[in-house]
Amino acid sequence: MANGFVFYRGPSMIDGKPIIAVATGTERGSRNGKTGGGLIQTWILREDMSPVAAVNSGEDASICGDCPHRGTVVSGKNTGRSCYVTVFQAPLVVWKAATQKALYPTLSPVEAGKAVDGRAVRLGSYGDPAAVPAEVWKALLANVSAKAGYTHQWRRFPALADYCMASCDSEADHAAAKAQGWRTFRVRLATEALKPHEIVCPASKEAGAKTSCDACKACGGHTAKARVDIAIIAHGAASKVNAYASLRAA
Repeated sequence: MANGFVFYRGPSMIDGKPIIAVATGTERGSRNGKTGGGLIQTWILREDMSPVAAVNSGEDASICGDCPHRGTVVSGKNTGRSCYVTVFQAPLVVWKAATQKALYPTLSPVEAGKAVDGRAVRLGSYGDPAAVPAEVWKALLANVSAKAGYTHQWRRFPALADYCMASCDSEADHAAAKAQGWRTFRVRLATEALKPHEIVCPASKEAGAKTSCDACKACGGHTAKARVDIAIIAHGAASKVNAYASLRAA
């Protein structure tokens, strides 16, 4: 039995180019200790090219918009990328399974919602949820137990505030997102203090990994029970942390 399904195939809401959205983990959960094994993952990908090719050509703008972590394309190669997602791993595997091997059935948004009834869902394990129509997310998430979503496109897509946190990479971002009514998830430098009403991500090593994303349920925008904002110190591979520090210094 397939471990997922396609729930959207069509134009990106960001730039109109062809994308595909795939949910995985319906039969076998993730091994990611932070997010938790019970979380349905969703992958937003260019349908017509691999995620590796998209990143190295700049065509990932269709699924990532103007996210500052995308890096810069120089002579067909991406440099200075601070995104934590390693595209030649899970995103490439999912893309091949969906587009090259046709391993996942295609479900309508309503059918997809029934398939994840009572489950916890992450919007955009790779890719920005803004690329997928808001009405598709509304149908998919109609009866889930929890959701976790993050968008760097919060300035353009206010309807996502019900399901997503505004991804913020500076104090100025945080202030602007709060002024527009968003709950926020802010990546900060170790030298930066928490803002009022912010807490450290409870699933992070920084907080002692007190819980997992599927159990925490805080990052679901305005439809989550939580009302606090979330923050985390930049972490992960040294190259990614250094790229983030350079981004902030620019």
